[in-house]
Amino acid sequence: MTTPANHCRAPRSTLLLRAVATSILWQVLLGCGVSAVCAADPGPQPAADRPLFETDIEPILTVRGCNSGGCHGKSGGQNGFALSLFAFDPAFDHASIVSAARGRRLAPASPLESLLIQKGTGAVPHGGGKKLDPAGEDVRTLVRWIEQGTPKAGPDDPKLERISLSPAPRPLAPGETLDLTVTAHYSDGATRDVTATSAWHAGEPAVLDAADARVRAGAFAGEGTIMARYVGTIATWSTGIVPPGSVDAAAVAALPRPTPLDEPVWRKLATMNILPSEQAAESTLLRRASLDLIGRLPTPDEARAYLADPDPAKREKLVAALLDRSEYADFQANKWADLLRPNPYRVGIKATLSLDTFLRDVFRENLSYDEFVGRLLTATGSTWRDGATTVFRDRRSPDEIVTLVSQLFLGVRLECAKCHQHPFEVYGQSDFYSLAAFFGRVAYRGTGLSPPISGGEEIVTVGESGEVRHPLSGTVLAPTPLFGSALEIPAGDDPRAALVDWLTAHDNPFFHRAAVNRIWGDLFGIGIVDPVDDFRATNPPTNPALLDALVAEFRAGGSDQKKLLATILRSAVWDRSSLPNATNAGDFRNFSRHYRQRLRAEVLADAIDDVTGVPTSYAGLPEESRATQLWTHRTPATFLDVFGRPDPNQDPPCQRDPDATVVQALHLMNSTAIEGKIAADSSRAATLAASELPPDRIVEELYLACYTRFPTSSEREPLVALFAREGRSRRQVTEDILWSLINSPEFVFKD
Repeated sequence: MTTPANHCRAPRSTLLLRAVATSILWQVLLGCGVSAVCAADPGPQPAADRPLFETDIEPILTVRGCNSGGCHGKSGGQNGFALSLFAFDPAFDHASIVSAARGRRLAPASPLESLLIQKGTGAVPHGGGKKLDPAGEDVRTLVRWIEQGTPKAGPDDPKLERISLSPAPRPLAPGETLDLTVTAHYSDGATRDVTATSAWHAGEPAVLDAADARVRAGAFAGEGTIMARYVGTIATWSTGIVPPGSVDAAAVAALPRPTPLDEPVWRKLATMNILPSEQAAESTLLRRASLDLIGRLPTPDEARAYLADPDPAKREKLVAALLDRSEYADFQANKWADLLRPNPYRVGIKATLSLDTFLRDVFRENLSYDEFVGRLLTATGSTWRDGATTVFRDRRSPDEIVTLVSQLFLGVRLECAKCHQHPFEVYGQSDFYSLAAFFGRVAYRGTGLSPPISGGEEIVTVGESGEVRHPLSGTVLAPTPLFGSALEIPAGDDPRAALVDWLTAHDNPFFHRAAVNRIWGDLFGIGIVDPVDDFRATNPPTNPALLDALVAEFRAGGSDQKKLLATILRSAVWDRSSLPNATNAGDFRNFSRHYRQRLRAEVLADAIDDVTGVPTSYAGLPEESRATQLWTHRTPATFLDVFGRPDPNQDPPCQRDPDATVVQALHLMNSTAIEGKIAADSSRAATLAASELPPDRIVEELYLACYTRFPTSSEREPLVALFAREGRSRRQVTEDILWSLINSPEFVFKD
């Protein structure tokens, strides 16, 4: 009796005929024999006489997308066939193709019948579709590799050292195209054109795109980077799309250069045919400086005094005075809390408060950046008294802490390398876990975590021993800096101290660059490398010379953050207007003008308190406390949540969304809490209305409070006229004007 399965199976003779017919078809397609090329159509020559898995087969799997995250490279593979993501583990991939599933994916006796080729060419059903051209060079290479016994690279085979892109970068005109060539360089001095088997990635496709080695410039001016990847090795090609014409050389030469930071910016802008905006008004710079350094608005009296001061050095004096104010420490600590503060329900309320106290003390004492990071990364002691230890209470294993440390203090997002080769960098698992090994001896005593109530005290110590192993090989890894040599750490010593020594050394290529880029990005709204914690070859700095100048200033000042801030605020780049000119309206990366930023949630909340004269009462804080003094994101505050305070359940580092939203606009217009502040009997509006001041002075006072400037005549006259209308009291008009100013972009944004 025939079973359903047997009934559906084709007769053996039919399968044999199919195999013969398929073999004949491949013979025709590939030419006279599977390893020869038809004389009538020679086609491309073989990439190598002896194809090797690492240098010839893996690139095919990568460039055709077989080992991508959406196909066989995803965790667990696809339909029983798994490859390492982007070929980061060639040994695993070779075994998966040659040996796994009883070797069913290859047919050594008839390479063309191999399932690997049959599925890739679409000869048999394949969920990923057709990936290989049956008559293409990829198939020829696969056939030769199978015929020759699926060889892998041996110890005597030349090693791939690097790849390069040619021709050299040059500016492109809008819409221009250019063909690039990828050349592989080997340890024996040989080179090879590997363009056809290289994968391409464009950082900003709208500006500069690449497909099959052809670069295409976008329609508008800008800058972009193209990456080519071959066998885990990458090369980048960066250029700018420059608008036609040229800028006035005399205008460029006349630009002010009060600091070493200005010349690199002006020089870069000249190459882009861009002139910077004019200097901003004094009132704008006063408001900008105050918000940048202490996160609060100047008072009307402070604004009047500064604007009336004829001293040409008044900006330097203003900056020095702001840096000495107590609000500086609260504001800077508030920003670092986003990067370090854990969920208090996970680590405990006391531990969270202890960390907050540590951060505020760092800025009150004006610790150098090097010392701040050193104390943080080598912290030991009680999580209730030694606040920096809270970071280690939250991140309890070396692989957890190293992702935070690398992102914050190296500007490198290593998290991808925890599981596989970083797709856009040269970092792999060995780099990740060797760096994590610096934290292998961190030990704990006392009460551990028991969320959602982790109230106990814990002691962070350094153990006599501790190790980190490679997750695949199980090899114990010695603490090793990125791109450095392994370090021998004596038993009982703290490897973290050696890490800090490497970090703070002046020849460290990451640490100070990441620090100054973060500070610059905070002031300007965009980093020289952006995101500010994502340094990589495919995300290069927009102005390397500016970054170098910042690092030089920072190191010369002993990594004193106040000194660097003072230098930046003295620069001509910082004092540019946000209003564009005819050349820089499309520039959002080169600092040709100031880029407006919405105020942080806490800063805006405090600003509303200041201009209304009615403070907010926050649970768990003394009366008159400001939002920048909050020590936990779990303090109830609807306004702060609406304006982008980080989710208290989110793990640090937290990145805030800087964009304005419709919900925020509606909240400002309709919030009963804000309306209550404006209409309170103790409010600024009530006080002004009850005073003897004439209407024009009331309008002036409100403008100074909200905008740090005097109203223009076109603004003053219609507002003053409102006081003469019937049916509205003096206080109601004053409240309406204040409400209008609070709901304006000029108030909500730092200009």
